[in-house]
Amino acid sequence: MNTGPALDPEILEFYSDRYEEDTRLQRTAHGRLELLRTRELLDRFLPAAPAHVVDVGGATGVHARWLAEAGHSVDLIDPVPSHVAQAGEIPGVRAQTGDARALPFDDASADVVLLLGPLYHLTERRDRVLALREAARVARPGGLVVAAAISRYAGLLELAALGEVSAENEPSLRRALETGLHDPRSGFTTAYFHLPEELSGELAEAGLDAVTVYGVEGPSAPALDNLPLDQADPLLGSAIRAARLLETDPAMICASPHFLAVGRVV
Repeated sequence: MNTGPALDPEILEFYSDRYEEDTRLQRTAHGRLELLRTRELLDRFLPAAPAHVVDVGGATGVHARWLAEAGHSVDLIDPVPSHVAQAGEIPGVRAQTGDARALPFDDASADVVLLLGPLYHLTERRDRVLALREAARVARPGGLVVAAAISRYAGLLELAALGEVSAENEPSLRRALETGLHDPRSGFTTAYFHLPEELSGELAEAGLDAVTVYGVEGPSAPALDNLPLDQADPLLGSAIRAARLLETDPAMICASPHFLAVGRVV
């Protein structure tokens, strides 16, 4: 199997000590929109249960839980030990620590391989392609690889909606727009932000076929950031419909803070 360099210690520290990943997709309206749309897109492409799903970078098992409840067999891998401990308590989920660039699974052993987070934090293209090649190795011929990425414009759109674009952070935002490299000093952690065509190209370089990139949340996510949950929840249905209408629109896809790329193993 391939081996890659160790994950940035700053990223591990962020998820271990400074960030509550387990509730990320529940505590805000934007998070709920991301969860609902991600599940909607996955349900569209997943084979009927029971399928063998490998959830790479699956964190505390937010997606693994509903996949297992739907009857799928789920193996989860994540580099953060505390995440793995939580995920391992979910019925039907087998969890272990590991790296997306060196998966501890046999060739052609899964029906679906999900990477719903690893590409966020692999700032070098060669590492992202390596992770995608590992996913393609583990998926059976005709199987599915699904990879999430953060939009190049996500940070700017979020801060603009909150009225927090300033003279102080404009230089780092401009650098992120130009390079895709997010400055952890402006919030979040070390990360890479994609353009949709770049994400599609990385899946193709990893040998995946019939690649399509979808916008996840659509254009409503920044507006929802400004609302408390009791006011935002009634708007989720409209937001989901808007996202669905624009999910592959080349002029609007970058309005989604996240992308989901779907490809098949030849």
